Amino acid sequence: MLMSNVMKTQAAALLRSVATLCNDRRGLAAVEFAFVLPLMLVLFFGTVEFSSGVAVDRKVTLMARAASDLTSQSTQVVDADLQNFFSASVGIMTPYDPTPTKVTLSEIYVDASKVARIQWSKAGVMATGATQATLTASSRSQGDVVTSVVPAALLVAGTYLIFSEVSYKYVPTVGYVMAKSGINLTDVAFTRPRQSVCVFYAPTSATMPTTCSTY
Repeated sequence: MLMSNVMKTQAAALLRSVATLCNDRRGLAAVEFAFVLPLMLVLFFGTVEFSSGVAVDRKVTLMARAASDLTSQSTQVVDADLQNFFSASVGIMTPYDPTPTKVTLSEIYVDASKVARIQWSKAGVMATGATQATLTASSRSQGDVVTSVVPAALLVAGTYLIFSEVSYKYVPTVGYVMAKSGINLTDVAFTRPRQSVCVFYAPTSATMPTTCSTY
């Protein structure tokens, strides 16, 4: 009889504990927060990183257009002019770090067969902490055929094009959602010379050509 009463008492206590546990809401918010936190972090950092990436990509497009447009307004350019054009276009990247930027400017001639060839080409980069671009050798050489990169509508026989290329490696600050190693962003722009048939180029004005090349 005593044992039966003890068991009944223990069973009642157990039921009360279960009922109390079911009604206890302490820590519920913490558990829910633990489940929601990873999703919140993905949404937050994803929004920040993606928005910055879109902004940088837009600036890459603007840099390509600016470099091409500035060059096409000249009748002749020397290295000092191109350095200024590169510096001005890279300045568009503010407030983002301009160091990963490389800008290439080239002039293209389209011959009678509508084959596009490089006439001259020069590249520029921005060193860390620098305010002026540094000229570097271009990956394109005089005579290179670039017909495939020129839109068909611009392949007009006997004409010249100023061709700008911009590449920028966007590295997210956190790298929580996007690749920590970064994403390569590129864009190009084409403009026709505004003041003359072609834009003459030489390292200095003393060696400036007087006729448009058709290499």
